Amino acid sequence: MIGFLARWFDARLHLAKTARRAFDHVFPDHWSFMFGEIALYSFVLLIITGAFMAMFFDATGAKVSYDGSFKELVGISVPAAYRSVLHLSFDVPAGLLVRQMHHWAALIFIGAIVAHLARLFFTAAYRRPREINWIIGVTLLILALFNGYFGYSLAGDLLSGSGLRIAYAIVLSIPLIGSWLASILFGGVVPTDVTIPRMYMAHIFVIPAMLAALVALHLGIIWRQKHTNYPGPGRTDETIVGSRLWPTYTAKSLGLCFLVFGFIAALGGLVQINPVWIYGPDNPTAILPGAQPDWYLGWIEGALRLFPGVNLRIAGGLVPEIFFPGVLLPLFVFALLYAYPFIEKAFISVDDKPHNVLRLPYEQPFNTAFGCAAFICLLVLFFAGSDDVIAVTLGASVVTIREILRILFFVAPAVTAVVVYAGCSMWQRRSESHRHLRSLARPEFLAVTGDPKMKDSAARTTLPG
Repeated sequence: MIGFLARWFDARLHLAKTARRAFDHVFPDHWSFMFGEIALYSFVLLIITGAFMAMFFDATGAKVSYDGSFKELVGISVPAAYRSVLHLSFDVPAGLLVRQMHHWAALIFIGAIVAHLARLFFTAAYRRPREINWIIGVTLLILALFNGYFGYSLAGDLLSGSGLRIAYAIVLSIPLIGSWLASILFGGVVPTDVTIPRMYMAHIFVIPAMLAALVALHLGIIWRQKHTNYPGPGRTDETIVGSRLWPTYTAKSLGLCFLVFGFIAALGGLVQINPVWIYGPDNPTAILPGAQPDWYLGWIEGALRLFPGVNLRIAGGLVPEIFFPGVLLPLFVFALLYAYPFIEKAFISVDDKPHNVLRLPYEQPFNTAFGCAAFICLLVLFFAGSDDVIAVTLGASVVTIREILRILFFVAPAVTAVVVYAGCSMWQRRSESHRHLRSLARPEFLAVTGDPKMKDSAARTTLPG
């Protein structure tokens, strides 16, 4: 019956050749290419769990009296959004599981994007002709950061309320347009009745639609350009070696999908995250000791804590201290990410040729050293976002911890860059020396194309000219 239907459709639409070409599409086998798929499957799970949660969430900040199952808050005036989150967590079957799965999926989604971009950076996969996909990837990261922030700011608890007030202050610090932007985004001085509804619309409609469109564009470009490959036998700028889409790669990808879903479900059921009933409802006059944002915003929190109190007056206008770490630093980081492929091509490698074979990290000492130094810099800021917690844990003064972190912010990246550059240069020289010795000793092995035993499990395709 299936064969009859397939022949019937093909006789009218002539899809067999197109389908065969699609099924023969080759994907590389290296494990590091899985980061992008982990991000994709996490995004799918975010949509599924988010749709479930939307049926019970009350996206308003109006004050109501809580009358649910959490007895400690019965009769307390809370935001309607907060009451609906407690209702989802305690009164809806599997509600807490789905809510925690949604939060864990968001963290893994952003983490997978960061890991994927790091893989692209350290292997120079951003080179021509893939600059467009690098730009799309950085944009996906920015949208994911904003949507993650909007997501955990909707609950109406004390932690999310503190985050909202910090974000309001950051937006307000922008010269000339800050007050205008704050009014559009937050509806006035937070908390206001329109803040949660506006963020909710952006969180479930606007940004997810933009993410889905960019993911589709990203995958379409990959399909058109073909994948990159790590250096190895038979891998050139004209060929890609790996597994065909059907059945090998499809089986691998589906297996990874089920692993991601199962892992996030296990986290949601076994590892507590964002227990808003412990934090209590939002209260502008209260503060939560040891409050921390989600990990992907920790570096901004740390920058706010480490930056010295410097207020500037330019043309009679005030540029407050929060503007530099809260606005200028993130703008600089992401502007550098957007521009780096073009900077590297123009000033470092001076190479405008198309490349489909990746470079190993040790083969590009400057890029690797720069990337590691930038990572250490952000890591110091991340720990600075928890300087009060570190001080309590170590029994030290928070002022002392903060001064140490300020010194590390400058010293640690510089030391890292020098050590990594020296290590990569040494490894590069040793690798070139070994290749030279092997070529002198056994020149007949220069033309090896692969193990004949692997012909049945590997595929090769020629890239379009």
